[in-house]
Amino acid sequence: MRKLTYVLGLIVAFGLLAQDKTAVKFAKTITANDLKEHLSVLASDEYEGRETGQKGQKMAAEYIANHFMSLGLEAPVNGSYFQKFNLTEASIGSVYFRKGDEKKVGFEDFVYYSSAETSGEEYIQLILADEENKEIDYKGKYIVFVADQLGGLQEKAQKAEESGAAGVFFALENEEEFQSMITRYGPYLKKPSLKLDDRDNSATKLVIANMDLAGWLYGKPFSEIKAGETATVVFNADYLDKPVETENVLGLLKGTEKPDEILVITSHYDHVGIINGEIHNGADDDGSGTVTVLELAEAFVEASKKKKGPKRSILFMTVTGEEKGLLGSRYYTDMDPVFPLANTVVNLNIDMVGRVDDAHSENSDYIYVIGSDKLSQELHDLSEKVNTTYTNLELDYTYNDENDPNRFYYRSDHYNFAKNNIPIIFYFNGTHPDYHQPTDTIEKIEFETMEKRAKLVFHTGWEIANREERIKVDK
Repeated sequence: MRKLTYVLGLIVAFGLLAQDKTAVKFAKTITANDLKEHLSVLASDEYEGRETGQKGQKMAAEYIANHFMSLGLEAPVNGSYFQKFNLTEASIGSVYFRKGDEKKVGFEDFVYYSSAETSGEEYIQLILADEENKEIDYKGKYIVFVADQLGGLQEKAQKAEESGAAGVFFALENEEEFQSMITRYGPYLKKPSLKLDDRDNSATKLVIANMDLAGWLYGKPFSEIKAGETATVVFNADYLDKPVETENVLGLLKGTEKPDEILVITSHYDHVGIINGEIHNGADDDGSGTVTVLELAEAFVEASKKKKGPKRSILFMTVTGEEKGLLGSRYYTDMDPVFPLANTVVNLNIDMVGRVDDAHSENSDYIYVIGSDKLSQELHDLSEKVNTTYTNLELDYTYNDENDPNRFYYRSDHYNFAKNNIPIIFYFNGTHPDYHQPTDTIEKIEFETMEKRAKLVFHTGWEIANREERIKVDK
């Protein structure tokens, strides 16, 4: 008896989890074959890259809703699986600089971006930044910065905004870097943008050009232009706004004992569509996360059918508009939370879990875990113990570092829950060269690895949904 008491004391002291055979049984329903079957549909050419508000995204929404219906999940949005809302699509028209009859055309000779509404020609004033002279008035002008690389652009744009500048003109000395900007990023910036809010017409305007264009605007070689020198030029940027309807897809499994407390499991099912005539299938980003949510839903439903349903309710939610600025999740948290945020205990967010990055080429049994300790040490500890007990993956916290320059913590849908003081975990496989490229296709997905990661999320969700006390916010 004394030995048993000692062992139980160790279990309590170290917070160890004993394997729950019931959980293991239902985790086995998550299989690589099922994940592949779903992804073969959602990441196929037929779905045209699942661009928000477009045909492929609508098809994906129907596929997900039909899966939820087939499982018997409740339709929680007034009897529907769809949480519909409108976005504003801003499409860019004619963009150019003009001197007399000669024009330099946007996305051929330079790149332009802004969320401000503009239309028609206007005279703008360029002024070459003078870091030494603090007395220069930049208000209402475009500040010209010169750099060899794009690094530091965000910081300079922030300074320009604080100075009251109308815009930023970034002149790149590195022609190779400039051409890369035109060919690789230009098509994304030229595509219609979507916004949840009204336009911010005070937003800073951004031009990225090479030294030749800068010299052409000033009318002399750029090397002859002095700091603080100005030039007045004609600029045109036309935007057209129109409403676009889109939808999050929600399915609810009601809890047996604490139905008002909600665990939310999310992924984004949109991607970037067709660019330059090429379909961007988004198999990893985030087809992998979306089909993981579908498999998790099925596993929990199977448990429920066997009277082993979770004590807390679980909301399975695939959101739209992530690629446009976390819009679908922000609509849910900020404008129409179907279930009160005060009753939402945790968000587990799955965004890119189907690939292996270069840093783990020798061992694919890993996952990057982001945000688990930001709001709740208890959640972080639970995550660690679940992994040790069930899956034994390497939990890599590289991107959880506050000083990580990628800032992934702020770049996926979990952040809209975290900013509302809801503990989160973000599961991520890391970056790869196919990110946002037409080469992010299903044949590159490692489904056996993906299955292991899905089981980690399942067991973590199982513990959160079935423990006696809800996860504490302790940070």
